[in-house]
Formats: sequence, C-alpha cells, structure tokens
Amino acid sequence: MHKTQPMNWRSILPTGLLLFFVMATVPAQPVKQGALMTEKLTSTILHDNKIGLDPNRTIKVYLPPGYATSGKRYPVVYYFHSIFQNVEQFFRDGRVVGLLDRGMANRVSSEFIFVAADFSTPTTGSIFENSPVSGRWLDFTTDELLPFIDQKYRTIRHRDSRAIVGDFMGGRGALKLAMTRADLFSVVYALHPVATGIGYTPFPLVEVDWKKIHQANTFDDLGNDGRTKLFVTVCQAFLPNPNRPPFFCDFFMELENGVPKPQAERIIRGYQHGFLLEEELPEAVASLQSMRGIAFDWGRFDPTQSHVFSNQVFSRKLEEFGIEHEAEEYRGTPWNRVWTDDGRFYTRVLPFLQRHLVFDSPH
Repeated sequence: MHKTQPMNWRSILPTGLLLFFVMATVPAQPVKQGALMTEKLTSTILHDNKIGLDPNRTIKVYLPPGYATSGKRYPVVYYFHSIFQNVEQFFRDGRVVGLLDRGMANRVSSEFIFVAADFSTPTTGSIFENSPVSGRWLDFTTDELLPFIDQKYRTIRHRDSRAIVGDFMGGRGALKLAMTRADLFSVVYALHPVATGIGYTPFPLVEVDWKKIHQANTFDDLGNDGRTKLFVTVCQAFLPNPNRPPFFCDFFMELENGVPKPQAERIIRGYQHGFLLEEELPEAVASLQSMRGIAFDWGRFDPTQSHVFSNQVFSRKLEEFGIEHEAEEYRGTPWNRVWTDDGRFYTRVLPFLQRHLVFDSPH
C-alpha cells in the first residue's frame, strides 16, 4: 500500500499568493514604543502679562524608541497646538504617541524628539505673538523653551535639525517663526493655518459681538462665544493698552452712540499688518528662502471659508516671491482628516519631515 504524501503547497501556489500566505503565518512584530516625558519650565518671560498667565508651563517631550540606548543626538520637532486647547488634552487619548511610534517603526520617518509646550491661557490661548498684555509667546519659545530642551536632552543643536509643526492657530505660529526666526528653524509644516491673510469678508461683517465686548467687565462675561473671545485676544496682542482695563487693549471697533464703528487705523495696524501674516511676507522673503522645507495645507470645507481663500492667496504670494513650498487643499474640514490613523499628520507631515530634516549629527 502506498502512503499518501503530504501536499507541497509551495509548489502549487502562485508566487504572490505564496508570499501572502507566508507573511500571514509570521507573527506581527510589536511596534517599539517611545517614552512620553512631562517637564515643568518656570518662565521669566511670561511674567510680563496682564491676563493672569501662570509662568509655570508644562512641556510634553516624546523620546523615540532608540533614545534610551543609542547615545546619539536627535533632531527636534516643536509642535504648536491651537486655541481652546492645552497640551494635556492633546496627548490624553494616546493617539499622537501612537502615530509617532507607528510612523517610526514603519520607517515613514526616522526618529526624532517631539516637543509640545502648553500654550494655553486664562483666555483663548496663545496666538503666538509678543504682547505686554497677553504674553511674549514668541520670545518664550525661542529664548526659554529651545534652550531648556537643548540642555535637558540629546538634541542636534542646529537649525537644519529643528522643525516647527502647528495646527490651526498653532499653524499661524509655526509660519510666523519661519518668517522671523529662520536662524533657529529650517523646516515648517502648518496644518490648516489661520490668519494667513485677508479673507473675502469685510472686517465690519465678521461676526463678532462688539457690544458685548464693550459691556463686559471680565473675560467670563463674554460667555461661550468663541469668535468674540478670540478677537479680544487679538486686540490684546496687537492693540495693547495697559491703561485700559478690564482687557488692557484698544479695539478694532468702538461704540459710537451705541453702534460699533470700525477704527481704520487700528484695523490696518493691528489686524492687517499685525495679526495677518500676508502683509509681512515682503520683509520675510530672505528668511523663507533660506528654509529647507515649507508646507501647509487646508481643508476645503472649513465653515469659515475665508480661511480657505486666504491660504490660497498666501500660496500664490509665496509663488510670486519665488519661495519654494508645498501647498495642498484637501477634501475635509480642519479637524476630521489630521490625527486619524491614515490622516495628514501620518501621511503628509511625517514624510515631509523625513525629506527635509537633517537626522545625523555633525559631531
């Protein structure tokens, strides 16, 4: 009696199917995990304010999986969160660390240190400017945060190995630092930045409750109206007036016989030439041309369509000045396509950092 030989499935399966079968039988390798550290930095710079800022700032530092054993130095990516958010909320559900771990394990990006300081305030949060009223946030970032991280961790202390990534209002901050401090940073990616330029809605038609602002005695009196709160913050940053309580600023609109009237000089000085980045571009050409990489994107379905329009114009102006950059409008809102498993941080930001950052220390 002949014995039945076991079937040699390798000999009969097509090559592609065989490869799939073999890979399916190999246990998946666990993704190596980085470490999330919490630091405290007491700021001297942020003592100078009128809104009750706490100078004790929390900083979250993600160290890549190889940091503990490699002994080498790493590039640093600084992340700026948006308004109405703090750094604890940003990391709470673990998705950010998960995306970083997976991106580095899958070689989407080489390993880097990821730093996110807390830019929250008693009002709306930082809009990333220097103000004697709402805080010198740019100076805090460049003169305190960067040295603190460089002294505490094994960083590559060179602009070619430093990047800024910002989201929404943090995207404005990222572009602002690229425009003004290219001596410290060489790569920037702004996720749906706002305040890049003048939208198509005339300023007096922007939905801000100026009557409520002028009647308020405290910031809490503004209620849950986020846009009205934001414009108080903008005025505190760009129209500071320490002698005008309770908000210690002047306003783009003043009441005349109980009716809000635009103040042209303030709108030009504080809004167009202050808050919006577009008007600063001519002075920033040299800085932006020295960057290793510039990118920003925006969601087509932002409920505030002026954000879409202004980013399109901002890209065209960069083009006019011969500034190399990547700009992309995508199908989505500013919030639903960024931090998902296959969202823009994973599929756009991480590969962009890989292409433009210098990952090897010269020493």
